[in-house]
Amino acid sequence: MDISKGKIIISGGKPLVGEIPVSGMKNAAVAIVLSTILTEDKCIIENLPDISDVNLSLEILKSVGVKVTKIDKNTVEIDSTSATPGIAPYDLVSKMRASYYLIGAELGRFGRAFVGLPGGCDFGVRPIDLHIKGFEALGCEVKVDGGYIEATAKDGVLQGSSVYMDMVTVGGTINVMLAAVRAEGTTVIENAAHEPHIVDTANFLNACGADISGAGTDVIKIRGVKKLHGVTYTIIPDMIEAGTFMILAAATGGELKITNVIPKHLDSISAKLLEMGVEVEEDGDSVTVRRGKKPLTKVNVKTLPYPGFPTDMNPQICVLLALAQGMSRLTEGVWESRFRYVEELKRMGARINMNGRTAEVEGIPKLTGASVRAVDLRAGCAMVIAGLAADGITEIDEIYHIFRGYEDLIAKLQAVGADIKVVYPKSLQFNEF
Repeated sequence: MDISKGKIIISGGKPLVGEIPVSGMKNAAVAIVLSTILTEDKCIIENLPDISDVNLSLEILKSVGVKVTKIDKNTVEIDSTSATPGIAPYDLVSKMRASYYLIGAELGRFGRAFVGLPGGCDFGVRPIDLHIKGFEALGCEVKVDGGYIEATAKDGVLQGSSVYMDMVTVGGTINVMLAAVRAEGTTVIENAAHEPHIVDTANFLNACGADISGAGTDVIKIRGVKKLHGVTYTIIPDMIEAGTFMILAAATGGELKITNVIPKHLDSISAKLLEMGVEVEEDGDSVTVRRGKKPLTKVNVKTLPYPGFPTDMNPQICVLLALAQGMSRLTEGVWESRFRYVEELKRMGARINMNGRTAEVEGIPKLTGASVRAVDLRAGCAMVIAGLAADGITEIDEIYHIFRGYEDLIAKLQAVGADIKVVYPKSLQFNEF
């Protein structure tokens, strides 16, 4: 049975204790999976998270003639030799925001792309105008019509160029990088985003024979190459999943050793937890977070592009602020509609007042279980944190959002003492919970 069709039931109020592993990074995985089109060869990708967004990316590849062979749960072989541009079904690409990487990948390999406009979580206006500006700088003519984007390079060959991003954009940075990898000449992306998954995508492409330098800085330089070759590559750990578990330990008053992490990626999250009085200890590729019975201290948080506090951690940290003594302020510096989850958190007793793009959060001693919805991916996991920290029973609907980004979440949480399960409509008719 498809777990995403059910409802999550949580009996909360228990500290979570134990060791919990982190899977491969969703945001790196979807970019790297779609970028394999550039290789015209076989690639083996390891540490792929078994989540719906990655599986959808693989389905998109299959739809354009790529051969995908699953070696095990987290490893696939991708043979893009026979890929064909312009044929990805609209109903597939429209389900996921990151499907726009197919545009850059098709352009980079074929000099043309025809792809449906992307979908994904609704955080308000998320235009791809900077992607288009970048493609045009590389010599493409771009048209957007009827829900599709069509991009064509003059004479089928992209030309290296200087691309200045008016705003820091992760997707735009990666997409232009994909398009430029096999362009003639050198491309320079200025005001580039710094996120770890940009670095991971560049590392993958370089392993395939690309010539990219500066990934992770403001300026990325791509010297075009004629061809890329296949490679075996391992996806980096997911910093957002790791951060989610860190906040989960603090919210439940427990102690979790979170393994398979890159602690440097978690610096902004660790800093806020330490400021709130939570203990954070790094040890190689793990981090241990404990709170015990210590009260949480109020703190102000503003989400920013990396290395700032991640926007994808906004809902999770808000749960923790709702349990901290005093008035905290959480300001969203990336997406204007991140706070759609606030009404759900209020159902559990949270005291939150919205003032523009700032949530003023007055802490309370305990949240109370309630029926809530997962309004998007990260907000859904925030409801899980809230339910595990709350007294009583919490029911979460629309959980398909959650499984877009978290692998084996229920089993991982059960292994550290969570009373959590998924029930299905037929079961619910018999009051099973």
